[in-house]
Amino acid sequence: MQHMFDTVLVANRGEIAVRVIRTLRALGVRSVAVYSDADADARHVREADTAVRIGPAAASESYLSVPALLDAARRTGAQAVHPGYGFLAENAAFARACADAGLVFIGPSAEAIALMGDKIRAKETVKAAGVPVVPGDADPRVAEAAREMGPPVLLKPSAGGGGKGMRLVRDLTVLDEEIAAARREARASFGDDTLLVERWIDRPRHIEIQVLADAHGNVVHLGERECSLQRRHQKIIEEAPSVLLDEATRAAMGAAAVEAARSCGYVGAGTVEFIVPGGDPSQYYFMEMNTRLQVEHPVTELVTGLDLVEWQLRVAAGEPLGFSQDDVRLDGWAVEARICAEDPSRGFLPSGGTVLALHEPSGDGVRTDSGLLEGTEVSSLYDPMLSKVIVHAKDRPTALRKLRAALADLTTLGVPTNAGFLRRLLAHPDVVSGAMDTGLVERDAESLVPAGVPDEVYAAAAAVRRTGLAPRPREGWTDPFDAPDGWRLGGTPKPLAFPLRVPGLEPVVVEAPAGARVTGTGVTVVLDGVTHTFRRAGAWLGRDGDSWHVMDHDPVAAALSGARHGGADTLAAPMPGTVTVVKVAVGDEVEAGQSLLVVEAMKMEHVISAPHAGTVTELDVTPGTTVAMDQVLAVVTPREEAAE
Repeated sequence: MQHMFDTVLVANRGEIAVRVIRTLRALGVRSVAVYSDADADARHVREADTAVRIGPAAASESYLSVPALLDAARRTGAQAVHPGYGFLAENAAFARACADAGLVFIGPSAEAIALMGDKIRAKETVKAAGVPVVPGDADPRVAEAAREMGPPVLLKPSAGGGGKGMRLVRDLTVLDEEIAAARREARASFGDDTLLVERWIDRPRHIEIQVLADAHGNVVHLGERECSLQRRHQKIIEEAPSVLLDEATRAAMGAAAVEAARSCGYVGAGTVEFIVPGGDPSQYYFMEMNTRLQVEHPVTELVTGLDLVEWQLRVAAGEPLGFSQDDVRLDGWAVEARICAEDPSRGFLPSGGTVLALHEPSGDGVRTDSGLLEGTEVSSLYDPMLSKVIVHAKDRPTALRKLRAALADLTTLGVPTNAGFLRRLLAHPDVVSGAMDTGLVERDAESLVPAGVPDEVYAAAAAVRRTGLAPRPREGWTDPFDAPDGWRLGGTPKPLAFPLRVPGLEPVVVEAPAGARVTGTGVTVVLDGVTHTFRRAGAWLGRDGDSWHVMDHDPVAAALSGARHGGADTLAAPMPGTVTVVKVAVGDEVEAGQSLLVVEAMKMEHVISAPHAGTVTELDVTPGTTVAMDQVLAVVTPREEAAE
């Protein structure tokens, strides 16, 4: 039997790189991190035993550069490469290149990756092994098959995963347009625009089975994960086990997953994903196999007591599994929440910025897998997931309550996240009862995003401003005109009021409340007899997983900056990112709602449309332009004004 590796290169970044390094350290294996220029001071770089720069900020020139990664492995004496997830984790060419360079790729063979990565071949292969599959077809019959099946249908990139490029089509009159958009996203994300189409199962559950296979023919499954809580086909809450499955269905789905793994000669940790009609869990269909570690692997670790990264390493080093299917036991309940750099109050657009204050939950049964440090710069260059909060409890109701409490304890000031949204989602009646499906979040997202900013947030911000005005006493005496208490000569004191603004909302003027307590890291205010406590950093306030950037508002400066661009006519960047498509030029006549530009950030496209019919009178960007949030992109002057 081969011995455990001495040195392993982690070909990834962020929370998964930190997670893999943690197990390497526990096993006494030397870890090598890699980093782009944007990540020179990142947490995974600090926590590894050594680190190698592999290129500039762009992922295509760093984390996706096979020559740079292989060179880093050679220079540091690494014997194996752990790809994490994302980037090159499911890239058969990378697995093959590692093998050719004499490196062990910690994952399945290049052949298994290629087979299961091609959704069309994967379905054919597992179907031949007796695993049930969703009805559908693939290029070149995508459009024809969609029309034959009738709506609703789901368009999927053959070469990709993670929900990227998927399109649900309920109206076939827009089928051709949706196919074109899906191809464009697939090409941008995976370099391959091949599509397949599947029958859409309404109100489906997304349930996946974790499998583990060694090089000696042993394959076991480690139970299921419920991943039905998704937004834009991206999982946001996952749990193990699932309330939907009884023991018989769990055993049947587990056996089907094992057969799917055997059908491609799988070795390592992998996940077989099934779509399950909520009304009849016995009717499950194979969707795809993920030939890597999953983001949600911690919930399986917490209910089985197994370290999946450790078993990936042991299997890759040639060890047989030390247990059989009968030895696998599921204990209690585990739930995970994915913390992403996105702003629910602005339609979940990607966010960014510098982490000014960070507090991550921990304690009995609470685990945070994170790539963050205070001072971390979150850019639009990479995936928006920042961290994961995972809890384990004896039963599901306790686990849900525990996770809500942990999310309330999470603070990432400086970068808007979805933590508060997820906390409210966990209290949704259908989530609490277990009656959720993959469409629940999209249906009810609006009700889980608070309208406006609570009064106490503005009050706390005003209290911070007043504290900042306090003068320093001069020789034991303070000039009454300097004191921030509203004192006036010959008149009653007037409460201090501050003009404040939260991005995307109208400015407000707020009186500073009396009796507030302000420290360097927090502020407490009392409104109508109720005490409200916030964590704070600079102009940011945070509470219960939510955060607000409350800025000073200067009406004069705002009026001057708005003179050049009338608000309704101006098209501004809704998020930091890159302009990928420009469909118009200065002087073009456009109609209301016409698509003018596309901005992309964190692998998400956002279409910028004309606010009204008119003429493009200004265009400040070209394809490839990097833009900041709220940066002016173009101006569309209404037809009447343009004529004048």
